Amino acid sequence: MKKKRNTDPIQPVSGTKVPRFAGPSTFARLPELRDVDNCDIAIVGIPFDAGTSYRPGARFGPQSIRQASRHLRTNYHPNYDVEPFKVQQVADAGDITCNPFNIDEAIKQIEVGATELLKKVGGIISLGGDHTIAFPLLRAMNKINNGPVALVHFDAHLDTWDTYFGAPYTHGTPFRRAREENLFLDDSSMHVGIRGPLYSREDLKNDESFGFKIIHCDEFQTQGTDKIAERIKKRVGNKPLYLSIDIDVLDPAFAPGTGTPEIAGMTTREMVNVLRGLSGLNLISADVVEVSPAYDHAEVTSLAAATIVYELTNLFAKVKR
Repeated sequence: MKKKRNTDPIQPVSGTKVPRFAGPSTFARLPELRDVDNCDIAIVGIPFDAGTSYRPGARFGPQSIRQASRHLRTNYHPNYDVEPFKVQQVADAGDITCNPFNIDEAIKQIEVGATELLKKVGGIISLGGDHTIAFPLLRAMNKINNGPVALVHFDAHLDTWDTYFGAPYTHGTPFRRAREENLFLDDSSMHVGIRGPLYSREDLKNDESFGFKIIHCDEFQTQGTDKIAERIKKRVGNKPLYLSIDIDVLDPAFAPGTGTPEIAGMTTREMVNVLRGLSGLNLISADVVEVSPAYDHAEVTSLAAATIVYELTNLFAKVKR
């Protein structure tokens, strides 16, 4: 594919011209980053899962999410009334190569890779990979943003534990490490979808001391998605926003293919409705992590993740408009 020299975005390969099971293996069959001149949003894979504490396999998440994204019809989103790939250039940047055996080295590689990518594009959506990757991604955001960002973290778990078996870098510790480096704004950040037992009651106290507010998963049943979205928007305000979405925020009925599933989670309908309710926030980048396709069936988890990524491209499109 030759580089396009005018200002019109290069569109995904149309499902009306090439069957959806064929064509490029990029996310939603978008162009590769190298084939576009100016890119607003880059989708990048980070196939790393050395920080997992239970079921591995999230290193295969990026390719699985891309494969599932073939199914999506992406031209027009009626809920946003936007054609997301016409108002902005979105491209697939491939994967950031990271050491699968050395976590310290991998964290450096992810930070450098994301920082260099952010110098070329307006924002990124990262496909994990386990949740360890959020820490170096937030480091990169701070370098590009020249300071901390608001963080909204969708997850069944807090991910603010100190260490796990003495290890400081795991998928359960990224936001503890991020807090220690002041990478997110403590007056504008929150967890959404938290549920299940904890190791200690001190876990919640520690988390509160880091500045997080929590929306527990049970609150979706009592308040509904519109109210939840309003609370998030009020908390974030006009701050630059980073969204970190662990697929295990969804109930295992909707996302079985993940490393640490927890019952009584969000439905996919609740997830997309909340995201749609965040339209208008100053979203700068995001990640979708913890898809482990070996534990999936019928691509339901990967399809959920791919759909969430597509929803995020529409949120970016609304910001651009």
